[in-house]
Amino acid sequence: MKHHIPRKRFGQNFLIDNNVIAHIVRALNPKPNQHLVEIGAGLGALTTKVLNEIDHLDVIEIDRDLGEKLQSTFSASQLTLYQADALDFDFSTLCQQNQAKLRIFGNLPYNISTPLLFHLLHYAGYIQDMLFMLQKEVVTRMAAKPNSKEYGRLSVMIQYFCQANQLFDVGPNSFSPPPKVTSSIVHLVPHDQNRPHPLAKNEKLFASIVTQAFSHRRKTLKNALTPLVPASVIEKVGIDPMRRPETLSITEFVNLSDALHEDSP
Repeated sequence: MKHHIPRKRFGQNFLIDNNVIAHIVRALNPKPNQHLVEIGAGLGALTTKVLNEIDHLDVIEIDRDLGEKLQSTFSASQLTLYQADALDFDFSTLCQQNQAKLRIFGNLPYNISTPLLFHLLHYAGYIQDMLFMLQKEVVTRMAAKPNSKEYGRLSVMIQYFCQANQLFDVGPNSFSPPPKVTSSIVHLVPHDQNRPHPLAKNEKLFASIVTQAFSHRRKTLKNALTPLVPASVIEKVGIDPMRRPETLSITEFVNLSDALHEDSP
């Protein structure tokens, strides 16, 4: 596996630091009988260590050359390879083969990390938890709270579905080739019935309002949400229309969405 040339189009930066690898595996804490899925196994640095702890792993890898190398390194009883783009992959199909919820992990390519996270949120009901390495800036935004400059669409949508915990940073020298940014490990746990925010009555509408609000984050809510949400609806739920989007809690966005949903014909 040593002669693979990293491909820019797949955003390949391979983890080579054994101390960091061990730290990630400890954070993941894989156990036998759990259903683990790795996105982008690359040269198998994490794969090897995780398979020391469990019997079998599902791997989604888009790079055919790497897929072939993984299959020649690990037996079919250890590893099931899905030669696919994770952005298009139907994760619910994995649960039909195994009733255990999925534990998904990986060193995600930074160039597709945000769309991939949104894709995975569609499958939150099938997922026990997720542990990812991402650009630190992205992880900070995922875990950000209201009234901070990092708080935005990604914060609201991730935290609507999951508890997001930023665990630790990983420097560029832990990779080959070294990326130009610092990375962070994030742990995401989909909410159960004891979720901290109410469920929106119309999640598609909720997502649209959040997107619209943060596409004009410097404007007041009244101006940012025109013409999607009338000022009367904003006032109806007790929110000052002169507030800015980054001051709203997730619950307030849900209340706004529900009020508009109820007002719709």
